Amino acid sequence: MSGSFWQSFLTTLEELKKQNPIYYSILSDLDVLEVSDDTVVFGCGSVGAKNYMQKKQNDFEGELSEFIKKNVSVVFVLREEKKQKKTPLLNYEPTKNDVVRAAGLRTNFTFESFAVSPTNQVAFAAAQAVSKQPGSSYNPLFIYGGVGVGKTHLAQATARAVLLENPDIGVFFCSGERFMNELIESIRTKTTPKFRKKYRGLNLIVVDDIQFIAGKRTVQEEFFHTFNSVVSSGGQIILTSDRPPHEIKNLEDRLRSRFSGGLIVDIQNPDFELRTAILLIKAREKNIDIGIDAAKKIAENVMDARALEGSLLTLYARTVDAGSEISLPSVERFLFQKKERRPKTSPQEAIKAVCSFYNIKPTQIKDKTRKSNIAFARQIAMFVLRTEMGLGFEEIARLLKRKDHTTVMYGVNKIKGILMKDTAIKEDVFAITSSLFPST
Repeated sequence: MSGSFWQSFLTTLEELKKQNPIYYSILSDLDVLEVSDDTVVFGCGSVGAKNYMQKKQNDFEGELSEFIKKNVSVVFVLREEKKQKKTPLLNYEPTKNDVVRAAGLRTNFTFESFAVSPTNQVAFAAAQAVSKQPGSSYNPLFIYGGVGVGKTHLAQATARAVLLENPDIGVFFCSGERFMNELIESIRTKTTPKFRKKYRGLNLIVVDDIQFIAGKRTVQEEFFHTFNSVVSSGGQIILTSDRPPHEIKNLEDRLRSRFSGGLIVDIQNPDFELRTAILLIKAREKNIDIGIDAAKKIAENVMDARALEGSLLTLYARTVDAGSEISLPSVERFLFQKKERRPKTSPQEAIKAVCSFYNIKPTQIKDKTRKSNIAFARQIAMFVLRTEMGLGFEEIARLLKRKDHTTVMYGVNKIKGILMKDTAIKEDVFAITSSLFPST
């Protein structure tokens, strides 16, 4: 075996150049100093580069052996000082953020930046337990919930904590879609063994939106074996989904059984206090100055957790351009303008939305019945028609077939009073208005 293989090997690493530029740069700078029948000695440009490659040695030996079709061992030594290239990157010791990014994780998804409230505290406690004893506590950890509630953040924070405590172990985060795409590509390029080695050799794998693989037979087959391989070797599995395992349609029973074999925790939609906390955390991360009253006002009017950050950034852009800070008056102006731009919705659609939410028929809400559940839904409809759509009391009375508009006035004021005290009803009203005006 001669040293001519090295440059040919480097040309096969274009994908690595994009995914892990530090690893690729260090590889590119290695010199082949000595080649024997089954050993290759590489010269490294710095102590940092040598230490880095020694951590990667097992994976590197496997990749190199596969390329030259022969099992080889590698040895890393320092080059002589006079031969060292003056490349700053070679003296660069990978930082914590480099390690985190190489595992597919976001550097800002940490336990410290995760806002905890009663809606997610069980999931948070479970994630922390897993981070302290991966592979033995709650395996798999299955986190489910709606869009924007923090599933991905919590899953990544768990993986990050494990990785930083044990930098040399294999940790990787991917979506269900990415797992599928990589599998398809490996089949197309006939590199399935490499794909399996990558995933089945991990110590911790996080798969986001695992429901994506449902109904895809080959992908489910591959993930089943990946799951078994990781768990049987003592590794940890963390999965996220928009629904619990038993509600994922077209998921194979054997996978459903595996997913249900650990701990299943849900994260509910953020309540008012959590939305306020999320806003303040996002503002601190982005060095945006916002008062508590302004944050509370946004949290009162924006239910979706992801939309909170969008509202914050939009407000910040407007206030910076105007040379002012995010104050309560500026938030109120923003919310008013946002409401003005809402798509047109008819009163009948609003009534239907209320009826659908409370599981009653539109004809019932217009009846004379005084059944408590129907009467309450009717008052909610009055409130929505008045406060969200700006209709007059007399018009609302006509739409709901009430004889007197004072009945409507009473109903609207009653709901206003309830909303001041009952956060659950407030959440219900927001859910109804969000279905009518998705952008709010």
